[in-house]
Amino acid sequence: MSKAGTSSARAGERPGEHVSSGGRREVIIAKAIEIFARDGYEDSKWADVARAVGIGPTALYYYFESKVHCLFVILAEALQGHREDFERVTKNAQDFDAGLSEALRAGFRLSNHEVARMRILVAEQGRAAIRRKSESEESARMLARERLRELEFAWATYLVRGMDQGAIPEADPAMLARALLGMNTSVWHWYRPGGTVSLRQVEDFFVERQLAVAKIGV
Repeated sequence: MSKAGTSSARAGERPGEHVSSGGRREVIIAKAIEIFARDGYEDSKWADVARAVGIGPTALYYYFESKVHCLFVILAEALQGHREDFERVTKNAQDFDAGLSEALRAGFRLSNHEVARMRILVAEQGRAAIRRKSESEESARMLARERLRELEFAWATYLVRGMDQGAIPEADPAMLARALLGMNTSVWHWYRPGGTVSLRQVEDFFVERQLAVAKIGV
């Protein structure tokens, strides 16, 4: 999956944050992903993230206003990375069918770090539905919701193209996009790297069934 999505997610930064702090900020995000995925967001301590980065707990507040502020940035980055991968593979595909297959497969071709980020996304995305009083938290929350809308819209637009070409049957494109994305995200509730089922096995199993859902009636 693309590592992009980090710069634009900075709409949720604290006012006055300098670009020179970006490297440390990305380290904090990476460690937060590791800890949130391992221990669960609710049970994770913000101080544990600071310890893993090698800074004092109060220093975290230079980069993020709170733990949930950091979480929303992680969600936005995960969604943007997914969309950028989707757009890259569909743009380079020879035809709709090839693009659809590659886009579905790209959703499973993740590093262990990206798998952890997706696990956090599916477990904690519901928090983005709740408004925040903090300006920084609310900005990051709204960005995460915007990234989800963009991802669903990109998928729906591509599916309409396939319908227009007769490659897949007519259906509600938004509903079909959510069905295909939902099959992907369901995996991250239970899949763990190094388990008895490899990610390639998961990819082959799910993509075959996602394609079947998209092509019902053809």
